[in-house]
Amino acid sequence: MVRKDGRKADEMREVKMEVGVVKNADGSARVRIGKTVAVATVYGPRELHPKHLQDNEKAVLTCIYMMAPFSTTERVRPGPSRRSHEISLVTRCALEKVVNLKDYPKATIDVYILIEQANAGTRTAGINAASLALADAGIQMTDLVTSIAAGKVDDEYVVDLTGEEEKVTGCDLPIAYLPRTQEITLMQMDGDLSKADVKGVLKMCIKGCEKLHKMQVDALKKKWGKTAKE
Repeated sequence: MVRKDGRKADEMREVKMEVGVVKNADGSARVRIGKTVAVATVYGPRELHPKHLQDNEKAVLTCIYMMAPFSTTERVRPGPSRRSHEISLVTRCALEKVVNLKDYPKATIDVYILIEQANAGTRTAGINAASLALADAGIQMTDLVTSIAAGKVDDEYVVDLTGEEEKVTGCDLPIAYLPRTQEITLMQMDGDLSKADVKGVLKMCIKGCEKLHKMQVDALKKKWGKTAKE
């Protein structure tokens, strides 16, 4: 299968990853996947205020996902929305599995994700960027979190859907994946697929995540050299 943008079914859009892109943040990263661009910044660990919100045994991880007003062809209304709240929640759940929160009692670790440009896959790009930003901040983690979506178009499984493909797919299935333990920390499904199709789409997602993991490691090594752990 050759897709409208010339890619094969299992081929991702062009990917570019950078860390250390926001100088006043404790950690930051920019991930570009096709025409979708996500910038993540991390602040902390720092003491959480007010104190009644503190957890004496571990840090509180906060994730805030936002879309810039100019990120799509139609201007996005400033401020939080139901969709941004939902993506913020699933992003936090995807990341909490790998962050050693018990190393930072009474603290907060704040992750902000800004979508500068959007053409499908904003939540997955944001998760990839957030994982890199946490690592760039020196937060203790057991693994990097990778994320991508796949679906079914014209009876064939395709990875890393474009906005046009999302409109015609029978299902859009994004996941977040831990390469070391082969665990899935996020799986959502927008649409309807058979059990066999879910397995096929999921298999394609995992292969894509494994490729993204190598890119994440390379991005960290580019800044931190041999101190970046695979």
